[in-house]
Amino acid sequence: MSEQNNLMEKIVSLCKRRGFVFPACEIYGGLANAYSYGPYGVQLKKNIKDLWWKKFVEEREDIVGIDGPIILHPKLWEASGHTTGFNDAMVDCKACQKRFRADHLVKELTGKDLEGNLTGMTTALQGQKCPECKKSDWTEVRTLNMMFKTEMNGINEPVYLRPETAGAIFADYKNVLDSTRVKIPFGIAQIGKAFRNEIVARNFIFRLREFEQMEIEYFIDPEMEWESLFETWLKKQEEFFTEAGVDMKRIVRFEHSKEKLSHYSRKTVDIEFVYPFGQSELCGLAHRGDFDLSQHAKFSGAELRYSDPNDNAKKYIPHVLEPSFGLDRALLAVLCSAYTEEVIKGEDGKKDDIRVVMKFPPSIAPVQIAIFPLLKNKPALVDKAKEIFNALKKDFTCEFDDNGNVGKRYRRQDEIGTPYCVTIDFDTIEKDDTVTIRDRDTMQQERIKIEDLQKYFAEKIK
Repeated sequence: MSEQNNLMEKIVSLCKRRGFVFPACEIYGGLANAYSYGPYGVQLKKNIKDLWWKKFVEEREDIVGIDGPIILHPKLWEASGHTTGFNDAMVDCKACQKRFRADHLVKELTGKDLEGNLTGMTTALQGQKCPECKKSDWTEVRTLNMMFKTEMNGINEPVYLRPETAGAIFADYKNVLDSTRVKIPFGIAQIGKAFRNEIVARNFIFRLREFEQMEIEYFIDPEMEWESLFETWLKKQEEFFTEAGVDMKRIVRFEHSKEKLSHYSRKTVDIEFVYPFGQSELCGLAHRGDFDLSQHAKFSGAELRYSDPNDNAKKYIPHVLEPSFGLDRALLAVLCSAYTEEVIKGEDGKKDDIRVVMKFPPSIAPVQIAIFPLLKNKPALVDKAKEIFNALKKDFTCEFDDNGNVGKRYRRQDEIGTPYCVTIDFDTIEKDDTVTIRDRDTMQQERIKIEDLQKYFAEKIK
C-alpha cells in the first residue's frame, strides 16, 4: 500500500472512530458512496458553511442570499441544457458487470484523452483489460444522463432532483431585483443539496451522488472589463480556504484550455487540491456570459433584461461570473490539511509514541473548548467543572468530558481537533480559583483565573 493511500485510510478511519463521517445504512450493508455526517462532522460542516456565508454574504453589500427548492420546474432544465446535455460516458465490463466512467477509464488504461468521442473510446478499449477482473470484454461506450428523475402529483411529465443549485438562482433573479435594492454588479448566493447520478462515486466524500454546494452567481455589465474582477474572485476563493485551514501549499490553479471550455464560457479556472488520492477540483470560477439568463428568458417568455438606473435607455442581459464551491470537498480538504501525526518522546526510556491531532483553526473546530474535572467521583470538582462549562458554552462550542484519565481525554480531544482543554483540580476549589488550560498544538499548560476565561478565549478563538 502506498503512503498516500495509507494516509487516506487513516483519515477515513479517524472520521468513523471520532464521529465525523459514517458509512450510511451500515446496518443494512451500506449504500454505495453514501455517508452520514456524525456529531463532530455535522458541526464542522456547519462551521465551514457559516464561515463561507459570513465572508461572501454577510460581510458584503453586493451579495444577497436565497434558498431555492430542490425540485424545480422541468422546463428550467430544458432551458439550461441539462435534460439533453448533462451526460457522462459509461462502459460496462461484460465479464464482471462492473461499470466505469469511460473517459476516465480510457485515460487510465491508454493515456488518451478522448472525452466526448464515444466511438473513439469504444475502439480504444478493445484489448484493454478490466481493472477489476483482468478480462477484456466491453460493451459499447454510451451516455447516461446524470439527473435523478422522479414524479410529482399534478405534473404530467418527469421532474428532477436538481443537479446544481444555480438553477434556482437564475429562476429567482428577477424576484431578487424587484424585491431588494441591489444594483449591478451584484451576486446571489445559495447553499444547498444537489444530486447527480454519478457513474462512479468514489474517494470517500470527494465524489458523492448526494452532495452540498455553496454557489454564487455574480451579475455584471457585459461591457465592463471583467478580467481583473475574475482574478479578484479567484483570490477571494483562496482567502476563504486559507481561513478554513486548508494547506495552501497543496492548492493549484488549473485553467481550462479553449478546446475544453463549455460553449458559453469565456474562461474557467479550477482551484484544485492535492488530496492523498491525487490532485482534483476543490472549487471553480467560470465566466458564463449571458447564456443562463438568455436561455431562461427564451424558454419562459419572461423579461430578464436589466434596466440601468443611470441610463434609462440601456437594457441588457447581464453576464455572470460563477464562483462554485463543493462543501463536501472543502470539508475533505480541511480534514486532510488538519490531520497530523507527531512523535512524542517517551520518558524514562519508554518507547516513543505517535500523537494524532486534527489541527483545525479554532474558529471552525467542532469543539473549541473541552472542560474536564480532574476526577469524576469528586462532586466538588464535577460541580465546578459544570459551572464553568455552562458559562462558556453560551459563547463557544464546548464539551464536558470526564471519561478516563486526563491523559486519555487529551488524546481524544486531540483527534477531535479541540484547540483548548480546561482542567478543574483541587487547587481550583481549595486554593486560588484557577484552572489549567492546555493548548492543543503546543501541549503547553498555563493557569488562568476562572474570572478571566471568557476574555482569554475571546482573544484566542476568532
